[in-house]
Amino acid sequence: MTNQVFNFSAGPAVLPKEVLQQAASEMLDWQGSGMSVMEMSHRGPEFISIYRQAESDLRELLAVPPNYKILFMQGGGLAQNAIIPMNLVGCCPQPATIDFIHTGSWSGKSIQEARRYANVNVAASSEADGFTRVPPRETWNLTGHAAYLHICTNETIDGVEYDFVPESLPKVPIVADMSSHILSRSIDVSKYGLIFAGAQKNIGPAGLTLVIVRDDLLEDALAICPSAFHFKTVAANESMFNTPPTYAIYIAGLVFAHLKKLGGVAAMEKINIEKARLLYAALDADDFYQNRVAPAYRSRMNVPFFLRDESLNDKFLAGAKARGLLQLKGHKSVGGMRASIYNAMPLEGVQALVDYLNEFAGR
Repeated sequence: MTNQVFNFSAGPAVLPKEVLQQAASEMLDWQGSGMSVMEMSHRGPEFISIYRQAESDLRELLAVPPNYKILFMQGGGLAQNAIIPMNLVGCCPQPATIDFIHTGSWSGKSIQEARRYANVNVAASSEADGFTRVPPRETWNLTGHAAYLHICTNETIDGVEYDFVPESLPKVPIVADMSSHILSRSIDVSKYGLIFAGAQKNIGPAGLTLVIVRDDLLEDALAICPSAFHFKTVAANESMFNTPPTYAIYIAGLVFAHLKKLGGVAAMEKINIEKARLLYAALDADDFYQNRVAPAYRSRMNVPFFLRDESLNDKFLAGAKARGLLQLKGHKSVGGMRASIYNAMPLEGVQALVDYLNEFAGR
């Protein structure tokens, strides 16, 4: 590379340089096979070995219990907002009810889609507060007979992250959208019935979606659920009922192996805590910048912020780009700025952004 840039995009997002270098070296010939991974049959021995290693490494990184299946699916996290209810509400008298905690844009999208398949009970919402916090657990008005409770544990757009492990009512599993912070912090998978995540934040290229689902939830699909999206069918066929996104799985596998070399999720969490501390300290130094999220719920991965004088936004972004600090414009629905500092964003990238924040404010 002739120039150094730091990519703060919310997704598709930065990937580890080491992973990209390995993928480049194997592009034309994967380990002496004479083929690129993109050319391989998904049922051939070469790709089967790639898939099984990726599944094994992810299971190890997240300490996934043996009674959970790991599925590599397509359609993105957004599609899971339909796929999940079609798979999980068949166990209940119809129309079923789904409980939701509304903490921002992505849980809001999930609510809208779920209404196509079930009654929705918004058990708690922070909308009135401008999505600046997670509603306290004691305020949740859960129904008790819901098919499941849906939460988004990190809101990519609003920058709100759970600071506690949520609890549901007995026999009501928790479904968690962890798209934008999976593998960034330690989690207890056994606390959830299902976890899903789009890959394009901390895992790999867009086009791959991970689903981690408890075995007992594989029997609850509606009759209308398409075969290719039926969790039981996907699990029975090792994610190969239809042709999976093979190259995205290969890159994800390289990322998993890279994380293991770095010391796993616990080691990454320590680094992520330091990166977030550094960036928030710079934003809080004076009132030139503003992060509106309550400190206890600030995301370590997605940091939205605003300039006090928003007429300076274009000048700020132009200066950032000139310094190789890219993709800092906030989501169109909320405006302002946003720095996504996923696992692959090095500490030096965050330091470069902090230096620019201080320099721009000083000017």
